[in-house]
Amino acid sequence: MTLLTKQFTTKYETAPFSQIKMEDFKPAFEENIKNAKAEIDAIIHNTEAPTIENTLEALDFAGNPLDRLSSIFFNLNSAETSEEMQKIAQEVSPLLTEFSNDITLNEDLFKRIKAIHDQKESLNLTAEQQTLLDKKYKGFVRNGALLNEEQKAKLREIDTQLAKLKLTFGENVLAETNNYHLHVTNEADLKGLPEGVIEAAKSEAESKKLEGWIFTLDMPSYLPFMTYADNRELRKELAIAAGKKAFQNNEFDNQENVKNIVRLRHERAQLLGYKTHSHFVLEERMAENPDKVISFLNELLEKAKPAAEREFAELTAFAKDLDGIDCLEKWDSAYYSEKLKQKLFNLDDEKLKPYFKLENVLNGAFTIANKLFGLTFTEVFDVEKYHKDVMTYEVTDENSELVAVFYADFFPRKGKRNGAWMTSYKSQSIRNGKNDRPHISNVCNFTPPTSKKPSLLTFNEVTTLFHEFGHGLHGMLANTVYPSLSGTSVYWDFVELPSQIFENWCYEPEALALFAKHYETGEIIPQEYVEKIKESASFQEGMATMRQISFGLLDMAYHGKVQTIENVKAFEKEAFAGTNLFPDVAENAMSPAFSHIFQGGYSSGYYSYKWAEVLDADAFAYFQDKGIFDKEIATKFKDNILSKGGTEHPMVLYKRFRGQEPKPEALLKRAGLI
Repeated sequence: MTLLTKQFTTKYETAPFSQIKMEDFKPAFEENIKNAKAEIDAIIHNTEAPTIENTLEALDFAGNPLDRLSSIFFNLNSAETSEEMQKIAQEVSPLLTEFSNDITLNEDLFKRIKAIHDQKESLNLTAEQQTLLDKKYKGFVRNGALLNEEQKAKLREIDTQLAKLKLTFGENVLAETNNYHLHVTNEADLKGLPEGVIEAAKSEAESKKLEGWIFTLDMPSYLPFMTYADNRELRKELAIAAGKKAFQNNEFDNQENVKNIVRLRHERAQLLGYKTHSHFVLEERMAENPDKVISFLNELLEKAKPAAEREFAELTAFAKDLDGIDCLEKWDSAYYSEKLKQKLFNLDDEKLKPYFKLENVLNGAFTIANKLFGLTFTEVFDVEKYHKDVMTYEVTDENSELVAVFYADFFPRKGKRNGAWMTSYKSQSIRNGKNDRPHISNVCNFTPPTSKKPSLLTFNEVTTLFHEFGHGLHGMLANTVYPSLSGTSVYWDFVELPSQIFENWCYEPEALALFAKHYETGEIIPQEYVEKIKESASFQEGMATMRQISFGLLDMAYHGKVQTIENVKAFEKEAFAGTNLFPDVAENAMSPAFSHIFQGGYSSGYYSYKWAEVLDADAFAYFQDKGIFDKEIATKFKDNILSKGGTEHPMVLYKRFRGQEPKPEALLKRAGLI
């Protein structure tokens, strides 16, 4: 029995990171799988008639130590990985897939669930029990419970292959990100770059024992270079390097992985009786089916395209006037957009960054959560961390009761994947009268501090922090009985509502006054800057919307119809045909590094960002009507959305909060598209 197979004796049962040894993981997975199987066997061999308690609830709580171990291991594999860890991931993923299939393809277990499902009308169930029953029953059917033995074996084979392919896909993208850097040795090539960006590039070069400056494909390095560097040739080099990640016909190439993932997903869906992978996925989404998603995206495209084309023409004319650029390329986009934005609004990130010191922004998010939901965040030093940069907090309510443990991990490093995400190390549930509180983590890749300056965030990083913190609140305020319905375990096109609505506070003077203070003088951000932030919020929104729509349409092209993909690049080009503004770059393709849909959980779900924007704009309009810190609306939001997890259909929860279905007008108005 290793440390990872028993209950932790740490404070709040938090993960004892310092005591975990790499060699303990695989044996712990094997042991926990064995124990979970024994719990499942006990349910199956129970001689009493199946009930909610002895079958459904028992199943939902079965394998709890395995769930915890998986969350610890795979969270570390994203935030603090190593070659050894990636090797273990490749070994344990098939074991977990097999175990999951052992459950969902177990006929005796399914019979017990079906027996309860067949008599559900007479059982007088709570809304949460009803959802649990439907979800478990559907979970079995959607994972092959109604298939014959030969089909079940085929399904297992597909699932094992998919689990491995997704891991390999992600490892290749990470390797390609780490394998490239732009080494600048001529100081003249730094022209246009802000001082902080140059300092960071200098530190990066020193860490590699090189002279000069190093720029990488990590966002805090890549984005500022693309936005500010005057040297167009170097912008081109960096943009092409980013665009050909895992598309270089080398050992890290993902083209075959893309084709195989798409093919296997289609095969799996058809084996289960669905027309396509999208039909399978969307059955469990607010959007319901591919036709609805495609018409939703096309409807938005109709509104956004004229605005996007206008904005693109304006940007093209501006670049021509300024620098005689005849043809605007992808590596010109951020650079000239920033220059145009400065001209129109006299506002740039370098002016704003001194007001957005990371610690102040984080405390601002905490203060807003306190005003809205009565939460208090206290940094603690007796909860273990997996890396020295991580900060840990106790989250308590108005009665000083523990609500959650919160981990914050904000800076890029070698073993951490790009991007920003929220995750949990332990989910919330209620059992035997005890409300087990969650352990929630936000992981981001922000501009790190330098020897001369603290971490100063761009406004985009500020909204990212608020976005992930919104997901975090969804996890922290969870208050459901069953772990599988807790926190962010909701329909995928609903999960972005809490994160996206929280971004809105970043644009409100009342909220900014709480945290946007100059890091040297303490002066609150000037009102004219606040007005410009609000004004510029819809700057090039047509282009941004069209870009998001193009990703959603590409996702649906892969998963929403049956086809063979001969050539990934040609396929992608065709999917983007109606949304292209910039000329194509021959050596680039997005799909081989489109981790959201090929590694993460967004396949047939990328549209959900826009879908959730409709929800968040509509919901925030409700706050604006009453006041952005209105306690009554905040409590309604907390009680009907944040604490409820996936216990009821999202539209039921939304209407209970809002009193009506969401309308897209608020979004179109906010985006300046109407």
